[in-house]
Amino acid sequence: MYRGRLWTMRQYAGYGTARESNQRYRYLLEQGQTGLSVAFDLPTQVGLDSDHNLALGEVGKVGVAIDSLEDMEILFEGIPLEKVSVSMTINSTAAIMLAMYLVLAEKQGIAWKQLTGTIQNDILKEYIARGTYIYPPKASIKIITDMLAFCQEEVPAWNTMSISGYHIREAGADAVQELAFTFANAITYIKAAREAGLKIDTFAPRLSFFLAAHNNFFEEIAKFRAARRIWAKIVRDKFHAKNPKSWKFRFHTQTSGATLTAQQPDNNIIRVTLQALASVIGGTQSLHTNSRDEALALPSQESARIALRTQQIIAHESGTTDTVDPLGGSYFIENLTNRIETSVNDYLHRIEDMGGMLKAIESGFIQKKIQDSAYAYQKEIEQKKQLIVGLNSFNTSGGKIQFDLYSPPREIEKKQIQKLTEVKKRRDTSLTKKSLQALNKAISDNKNLMPFIIEAVKCLATLGEISDILKDNFGTYQEAGL
Repeated sequence: MYRGRLWTMRQYAGYGTARESNQRYRYLLEQGQTGLSVAFDLPTQVGLDSDHNLALGEVGKVGVAIDSLEDMEILFEGIPLEKVSVSMTINSTAAIMLAMYLVLAEKQGIAWKQLTGTIQNDILKEYIARGTYIYPPKASIKIITDMLAFCQEEVPAWNTMSISGYHIREAGADAVQELAFTFANAITYIKAAREAGLKIDTFAPRLSFFLAAHNNFFEEIAKFRAARRIWAKIVRDKFHAKNPKSWKFRFHTQTSGATLTAQQPDNNIIRVTLQALASVIGGTQSLHTNSRDEALALPSQESARIALRTQQIIAHESGTTDTVDPLGGSYFIENLTNRIETSVNDYLHRIEDMGGMLKAIESGFIQKKIQDSAYAYQKEIEQKKQLIVGLNSFNTSGGKIQFDLYSPPREIEKKQIQKLTEVKKRRDTSLTKKSLQALNKAISDNKNLMPFIIEAVKCLATLGEISDILKDNFGTYQEAGL
């Protein structure tokens, strides 16, 4: 019997329509995947229905399109929600997506207490790294704390937030900045939750993190080791958490898309393997391995299978999971871990002196640091101080890609809009309208919004309609200088 330390193996397979995504999820589960990762298309991420004029050309392109509860039902058709851990990469509209998932479970007769999974729900990094924000930061944090409070009582095994350094790193931050800015965001969320009346030991055990794995093998291992130390000290010493579960740094890792190349794409399999190995040695609890065609297209089924097999070979053949912290005690690793920890704390002290993360974001300090880091790294590549095999060294001209690339069918958008139109015709419009009015009043009365969003979802209110109610009350955010 295998007795080593395993992790939840995930691959993104959701893009296009819910039906197509469902078929890919079933395939990967049959191949031995142990968890599902759901990425949503751009309109869904920014609160637009598929029939919105600004959604034109983007429906189903970078993730699955979800407009109403019926799409969520199709997405998870035939998948045992009580047995599968589901991770959702969604932020501005996280409350709406979680509401749809909970209503789906209820319709299937599954108690919310049986559900396990994670919703990213990390809005601050959107303002500094990704840009898929909708509402101003303070309003977004109100919605987040509502979710924390609701799930604490109703969905206790659900990870209500995955505080994400991944997108910060992919935007150009270095390893130290990835941790520093992630923890600065986490500190902001903890303070907001406490101000809302939540106690640290009631919600901190359900917080999780999402980090990147890049190419510097030993630096990444040391980064993961340092992260555990830093988080334990933050919650124990700064916020006085008493529960040891609050001190635990539970994290998901995804290998880096930014490090993969369109040139000689088979090389990406090796890059992903090294990044995945660093994640495992560093102690990750959940792992996504990118596909070799990441720099070219959405992953094909064959490429996704190779990425999954990479995890399985590491888990069952490499022996690296037979012990916890296999490089602990190495002078080089311990010294590097200490240096990363010190540098991260220097950033945290500086951000605190500025008045906290919101002030640092509003002043543009965080964005500027990421931009400077990205620019410096790009210069190193162009000057060949940093060699990238197949890109600026060991080039092979005229090489032809030896595998098929996936291209979303053109009719996806048409099908999705047609389905949305049918849902709007079939639903009880008066009930939908009443549920949205109730949500509007709940915002005015400063109530927890989750029960009202859930009720609107049950009445087949669409993602866009719910998001519009929130926009009308909270406004929309415009980045300074735009």
